[in-house]
Amino acid sequence: MASKKSNHSLKRFNTLADVMAASGFPPPKHPLIVLLNGVDKPLKGRAPNRSHVLNYYKIAFKPDAGGELRYGQTKFDFKEGGLFFVAPQQILSSIEENDKEETAEQKILSPQVTLLIDPDFLLQYPLAQKIHQYHFFSYATNEALHLSTKEKETMLSLFRAIEDELESRIDDMSHDVIISQIELLLNYAQRFYNRQFLTRKQNYPSLTDRIDQLLEDYFKSDKVLNAGVPTVNYIADQLHMSASYLSDLLRNLTGQNTQQIIHDKMIYRAKNKLSTTALSISEIAFELGFEQPQSFSRLFKLKTNQSPQQYRAQFN
Repeated sequence: MASKKSNHSLKRFNTLADVMAASGFPPPKHPLIVLLNGVDKPLKGRAPNRSHVLNYYKIAFKPDAGGELRYGQTKFDFKEGGLFFVAPQQILSSIEENDKEETAEQKILSPQVTLLIDPDFLLQYPLAQKIHQYHFFSYATNEALHLSTKEKETMLSLFRAIEDELESRIDDMSHDVIISQIELLLNYAQRFYNRQFLTRKQNYPSLTDRIDQLLEDYFKSDKVLNAGVPTVNYIADQLHMSASYLSDLLRNLTGQNTQQIIHDKMIYRAKNKLSTTALSISEIAFELGFEQPQSFSRLFKLKTNQSPQQYRAQFN
């Protein structure tokens, strides 16, 4: 088993030219951006057949059925099609299928549109900073964007516009135009993600109840003593979601992100202890996972506009 793992060590592609060569494609026309359109015409290359680290942004659009891809510890099934986003320094690998890893990845290469963007392509443009605001680059692949027929047509038209610009004669406006097109594509993706959250509300009717129970169990166990204040990552892991997806989902469902909900539940517990027990402020802070009572007091005052002492005084 050890030798088998060593054969599948991570491959790091430092340039887009490297990944194109490994996939059997000709060198990119532009060294910092590549668009592979396997929807409008068959692609003869193949995706890398080993686990690899991306040094670039990847946006993949697959309108129809396909294979599976492993992203971190998660398998993503492309059978329904969709759009997913990967940021630099993330890991992609194919799924072993009868010891033939390349089989699964070859299935998803075509028909598919793949846009690869070197971060240097964004330099000196506001998008270089703004792109970090698109949380879907840190979603897990099972949280990919699932598109309606009309939305698929919209996204495909945007990819085609970028492709046309890359295939056209490069002039002094090309870079500006392509940056604008990428930003438009990302803004549409954000709109469609918001729609996805709203249309899937019925799938999460008891999500806040599940979070309530997770926090209740957390405070009743020794986790609070060993790990301290419950974190967003802990809740997300228990719900089998990425932290960013969970926060965005909750924001659409409740108007609050995960951190705000955790804090509200902690303040509720603190109020109950302050009003019904004789525990000191330090003891209450410790029971809630705070190492320092001052940290608890700051959060309490931030949330209630009162210090713990002022709040308790109302009941004496």
